[in-house]
Amino acid sequence: MPHRLVVVRKNLKVSEPKQDRLFDDYVYFFYITNDRRSTAPEIVLSANDRCQQENILAQLNASRALHAPVNDLLSNEAYMLATALAWNLKAWLALSLEERGLKSEQPELSKTRLLGMEFRTFVNYFLRLPALVVKTGRRIVVRLLGYNKWQSVFFRLAAKFARPRRC
Repeated sequence: MPHRLVVVRKNLKVSEPKQDRLFDDYVYFFYITNDRRSTAPEIVLSANDRCQQENILAQLNASRALHAPVNDLLSNEAYMLATALAWNLKAWLALSLEERGLKSEQPELSKTRLLGMEFRTFVNYFLRLPALVVKTGRRIVVRLLGYNKWQSVFFRLAAKFARPRRC
């Protein structure tokens, strides 16, 4: 089946101080598809719905998950597996979060925000927490020394997974 080319032209407004523009700048976006039934706006909207995959690949690249640090194939596989597991931990924690507690606390801290959070931000808010570990009597106390806006979510997740899960 022959492919169809959809071209979208957008007018780009650029404001430069102390300079006048002779011509407007136009940006052209090209969509190549074999879908003949959909209209051009439907094709653009469906392509925009899928664009999150490019952001995920950019985040994986930024977290060095696609990086091969050693010249040994087995070591590179272990490195990529460890970074993929850390990435999956972020998604698993976000999907296991319950929505009911978030509405009353802060509306901007939602399950979808945690799921869409960049990996470096997740590491800084949930994994790199300054803490003091104190052994007292027969128990170990962990005191967090810093504060961030996601700590209420962190404590709710810690309380949820601190209890033993029974089937």
